[in-house]
Amino acid sequence: MILCGRKNWDGSGGNNHAIEHYNETRYPLAVKLGTITADLEAADVFSYPEDDSVLDPLLAQHLAFFGIDFSSLQKTEMTTAERELDQNINFDWNRIQESGEELEPIFGPGYTGLVNLGNSCYMAATMQVVFSTRSFYSRYYMNLSLKVAFEMAPADPTVDLNMQLTKLAHGMLSGKYSVPAVEKDDNSNAATSASSKQEGIPPRMFKSVIAASHPEFSSMRQQDALEFFLHFLDQVERVNGGKPTLDPSRSFKFGIEERILCSSGKVAYNRRLDYILSLNIPLHEATNKEELEAFQKSKAGEVSEGKDVSSEEIVRPRVPLEACLASFSAPEQILDFYSTALKAKTTAQKTAGLTSFPDYLVLHMRKFVMEEGWVPKKLDVYIDVPDIIDISHMRSRGLQPGEELLPDGVPEVEAESNKLLANEDIVSQLVSMGFNHLHCEKAAINTLNAGVEEAMNWLLSHMDDPDIDLPISQEAQGTEVVDQSKIDTLISFGFQEDIARKALKASAGDIEKATDWIFNNPDASVSSDMDATTSSIAPTADNTGLPDGGGRYRLFGIVSHIGTSTQCGHYVAHVLKDGRWVIFNDSKVGASVNPPKDMGIKAKELTRVESDSLPTKNRVKSFEEPRWKTKAKVASLRRTVKRIGLQAIKVVSNSGEFGGELERRGEQHHHRERFGFWKHEEIGEYGELFTIN
Repeated sequence: MILCGRKNWDGSGGNNHAIEHYNETRYPLAVKLGTITADLEAADVFSYPEDDSVLDPLLAQHLAFFGIDFSSLQKTEMTTAERELDQNINFDWNRIQESGEELEPIFGPGYTGLVNLGNSCYMAATMQVVFSTRSFYSRYYMNLSLKVAFEMAPADPTVDLNMQLTKLAHGMLSGKYSVPAVEKDDNSNAATSASSKQEGIPPRMFKSVIAASHPEFSSMRQQDALEFFLHFLDQVERVNGGKPTLDPSRSFKFGIEERILCSSGKVAYNRRLDYILSLNIPLHEATNKEELEAFQKSKAGEVSEGKDVSSEEIVRPRVPLEACLASFSAPEQILDFYSTALKAKTTAQKTAGLTSFPDYLVLHMRKFVMEEGWVPKKLDVYIDVPDIIDISHMRSRGLQPGEELLPDGVPEVEAESNKLLANEDIVSQLVSMGFNHLHCEKAAINTLNAGVEEAMNWLLSHMDDPDIDLPISQEAQGTEVVDQSKIDTLISFGFQEDIARKALKASAGDIEKATDWIFNNPDASVSSDMDATTSSIAPTADNTGLPDGGGRYRLFGIVSHIGTSTQCGHYVAHVLKDGRWVIFNDSKVGASVNPPKDMGIKAKELTRVESDSLPTKNRVKSFEEPRWKTKAKVASLRRTVKRIGLQAIKVVSNSGEFGGELERRGEQHHHRERFGFWKHEEIGEYGELFTIN
């Protein structure tokens, strides 16, 4: 049966007849006939229960049932993802409206668009907001010329990130390329008039460099803006060597402190550094509950009568941002907490706060949740974001007078489990190859009995160790050394250091296997996070040198995701420049009438919800792959470790020194003209808040 498709987000498209057919028959899969070729994985198969594109491993059999020979077919239509990309790229600028208002195109310094290179809107929207910050503007534009950057670059400037960032900054901020595109007469091929559009700049070399070490960003597939933002800051920090005077990424970094109060009355403090503040959305705090209840009743009646609910009639929950912030700091009860003071499991209470307030605060709203079967669902909710917020009350001040720390220690069960014995099968196989029996035992123990191949690799790389012939001690078995760089990698994905260390030990140092281990052992992850095995503050969570100002912030940027799917969509950015909101839609730039502040913080891909930031009852206890593997598949699910929230960002500057800085240089007016930055007196004691939806 061939039926028309669904309506698009903008009202275009089909009439939903295919969806209605599914609702009547519950047949789960549909395939787009024009996308069937000999390469069956390229066929566009859609799963209605999962509401997403999927891979059908039995597609050949399903097609054969209908007498379709896929081997002789050629592609005649675009896939859903290709069509959506085509629509996004060719989206008519004159049709982008807010509340029915036509948007006025803007040109000049700081208003340069970025050409879509093919599914690169996530990068364009993020970079527009990043280069609207004082730290990146100063580092790569005001204080660094292209000539100097070229001279400082290594032998090949094309692969130097600092050089490419300087090039991108000058392209975006100078205004040289933010001019109306000249339209030509098709007959005479001569320039006729200036267009309301601009050509923008194609950031190909920058994308090549920033994505070189990342298999996803180096592809042409759609990606998540938040994941790219975190990857980008990590690369900037690396190339600047962590030097505070050079590294602009430090303006986003801050400390988070968790306080655990045991039933014994003693406390433990755990600290970590982060670039984002990830917030749950408490739907029960919606301010329009009566309207929601009335809408649900009306919707149920219309559905029972077979009527469609108009998009204009839909009522969405409205949750204040203050409620989301309060949810982050609210006390959380921890069950089965192992207390080193009581030497037994008990209950404890966990609270969290910030140890420093960065120049730019990134708020991530967890708008994607996982339904049963690990199917990602996007919450249809509005977040009411005020222009100014004050989070001064969220500052955490560490150990207070009269508080007593929990003693250092390891749970007895865990300590016992650390006494690993060598697997005799692995040892015997290695011995049969001619290796020393003692060496083989050490190899098996140090790879946690992962297998013969892993043990042999360890053995070959440790043959010359000075202690290779020393007897095995039980203490040594429980304290094997894990590569700190691998621990840091897992920490950067959002995991606690202790669980990262445990996972790497259990996976013989393999990061991918360690990621799987964390997914498959959520209870171990929780217990590791909750058990107070140490009362000291980790040295990696040192706030020294980080910016720290007041807790008042002003909204100045939004990155919004258009679409309901986690696999595709389109990103645009809104930035407050020179007292007015501006929209950046790839290469199109214009004045914004109603920036989508209440659209919340949205994203296109599934979210990995961290276990340490959800109430215990909502933690994921197991992993079940859907019946039809989505195109994210297991490999993509592994990558979601890094996607702590694949949704949106709010970034804030709490310093009003930028305008004063320019004043002292006697250049305030000049640079405000070039960059469209804020006046010092407009900032006052507030910072600027930027959000990625």
